[in-house]
Amino acid sequence: MKKLVEELIKNKKTISTMESCTGGGVANAITNIEGASEVLKFSAVTYSNEYKIKMGVSSDVIDEYSVYSMETAHEMSKHISEFANSDIGVGITGKLNRVDVNNPFGKDNVVFVSVYNQNTQEYYDSEIEAVLGSRKENKELVIKEIENLVMQVLGKENQVQYKKK
Repeated sequence: MKKLVEELIKNKKTISTMESCTGGGVANAITNIEGASEVLKFSAVTYSNEYKIKMGVSSDVIDEYSVYSMETAHEMSKHISEFANSDIGVGITGKLNRVDVNNPFGKDNVVFVSVYNQNTQEYYDSEIEAVLGSRKENKELVIKEIENLVMQVLGKENQVQYKKK
């Protein structure tokens, strides 16, 4: 995450997260880096559907696609970005090594990640199979993928900036 935080600072970009199955792991990884307060605007851990909805996720999307879907991850990343007025929003939802009796629909052991670029209104997505041994290992896998996606967003923005010059 050090490189990610450095790139966000260098590019004067901010980030916010709405996390479910990672339980704040992304925000934790960011705040472990010096300078994080310059880039992290807000983070919410929304383990329940109720709080996803309170943070702006459409209940219709959850009902139609399930809470464990890319559509829900899109809602999470966009709404957290809008809520915090951050350049980048990250939404994470999925199942890690367990069946959710409250939400029986959706794929088991799959995590849906969406990174939303508010400036271009584009989504960068990843569907990750969480089949490693422990929840902790799977969270680390997801966090690494998010780091890669955010770096892609920053890299693409830098290419656009360079072409404009």
